[in-house]
Amino acid sequence: MLLITEVNEDINLVCEEDASGKKGFRIEGIFMQAEKVNRNGRRYPRNTLMNETTRYNEKYVKKNRALGELGHPEGPTVNLERVSHLITDLDFDGDNIIGKAKILETPYGKIVQNLIEGGAKVGVSSRGMGSIKSKDGINEVQKDFMLSAVDIVADPSAPDAFVNGIMEGKEWIYENGLFQEKRIENYKRAIEKASRVELEEKKLEVFKDFIQNL
Repeated sequence: MLLITEVNEDINLVCEEDASGKKGFRIEGIFMQAEKVNRNGRRYPRNTLMNETTRYNEKYVKKNRALGELGHPEGPTVNLERVSHLITDLDFDGDNIIGKAKILETPYGKIVQNLIEGGAKVGVSSRGMGSIKSKDGINEVQKDFMLSAVDIVADPSAPDAFVNGIMEGKEWIYENGLFQEKRIENYKRAIEKASRVELEEKKLEVFKDFIQNL
């Protein structure tokens, strides 16, 4: 069986405040799609995805166990130290699987919250195990597909939001022992020294280093 991941960027961001004024964040939108050849050249038959969504709902969503991570994990197992959100709804609508997820008050959840507040858009990436067979030139995901998680991934605007957070001294940069102040100062110096031509590349370089060292 292979680790299969698919990214969907058609996601809405929702920010709500409770009676005390505390903000809460969630995402909702199309988490997966059936019968459509995606950007990776793969297609999920509707029955395969429907059966697996039903299983995942019963085993994980309804039991508040449908946790996801920030970034692109390299294996099928959810790492609890990297959890950023909890999926609260996952339902079929035609050939689309519509999902909702609550951003949690975990270290990685707070990173997502601050990326959103900094203006970054996020997408989702389904992660599962299964086999693939080529059919009429299309890689079709087989009935043995098992969904492991739906993770949050950043789109190309994320490095800008992250860099803004560094330069403004956002609290989340320093929280929970995730970063040493020395590394943050190195990021700042690298950005400040970059020429206008080099700036966009330097932002991406800094953001990649940030993600890799989480």
